[in-house]
Amino acid sequence: MSNKPAHKPQKQRPQKQPRRKSLPGTRKSAPKYAAEPSPGNPERINRYLAHCGLCSRREADRWIQAGRVSINGQLIEAPGVIVKSGDTVMVDDKLVEPQQGHTYILYNKPKGQLCSRLDKKKRPLIYDFIDVAPNVQSIGRLDMDTEGLLMLTDDGALTRALTHPAAKVPREYRARVAGIVELETLAKLRRGGMDIGRGDTSDAWEVTVDSESAGHTWLNIIILRGRWREVRRTLEECGHPVRRLMRTRFGPIKLDEDMPKGTWRALNRGEIRKLRDRVINPDAKTDSD
Repeated sequence: MSNKPAHKPQKQRPQKQPRRKSLPGTRKSAPKYAAEPSPGNPERINRYLAHCGLCSRREADRWIQAGRVSINGQLIEAPGVIVKSGDTVMVDDKLVEPQQGHTYILYNKPKGQLCSRLDKKKRPLIYDFIDVAPNVQSIGRLDMDTEGLLMLTDDGALTRALTHPAAKVPREYRARVAGIVELETLAKLRRGGMDIGRGDTSDAWEVTVDSESAGHTWLNIIILRGRWREVRRTLEECGHPVRRLMRTRFGPIKLDEDMPKGTWRALNRGEIRKLRDRVINPDAKTDSD
């Protein structure tokens, strides 16, 4: 008779998810601030799931089509179904509850990252380096080669207000361009009206020369809209291709001078209030306007 102890079946360990790449300052959790409006208002189910921090609205649509979402015990098939206060919402038979408050983040984006959730070419994404819920999205975008201030939030109303062209929220950039920029070119940039392709004409900019050296010029630029590659396209039209581009301000929010690239911090309550005030009353002046 064997003295060996009876073999005990091993417990199956859940498979570990692959860890996201992280940089210093990217693994902390951002504080949440009071939601505006408060949760509980009637809204479409895909928006509700996004506001709960589970996924984006597009992903919610896929969950609904896959039959994973129910309201009050009934599977739903359309993303337009309205969720009301007191409704019981479940995904994969697990209760979903509203997320209390909003997240607001300032990220010092390095060159070489895309402001996108997915990329077929598998290029680095900002979300590989910021540990946030799926419904936290960038307020506007910076192209892959542009650095600097990028804000992210799950406050959709504030995002829409800040990025609407009518709001004219100033964005400030530092650009290193090829060649020496003459006074005549500065006048053209300030005047606007140049054809920059795609049926667009250039806006009137605030632009000044910061320094000149070795056949390059550093410019300080303020624009009032965030059109696709607007700064690069405009300067290319003037014969001064951009060699380096950094955003340093968005409305009243400035990039911290001592903030390392690839790190982020939560916006404080005062900064959030300034952003909201800037959109609610565009004629009001803040310290940074």
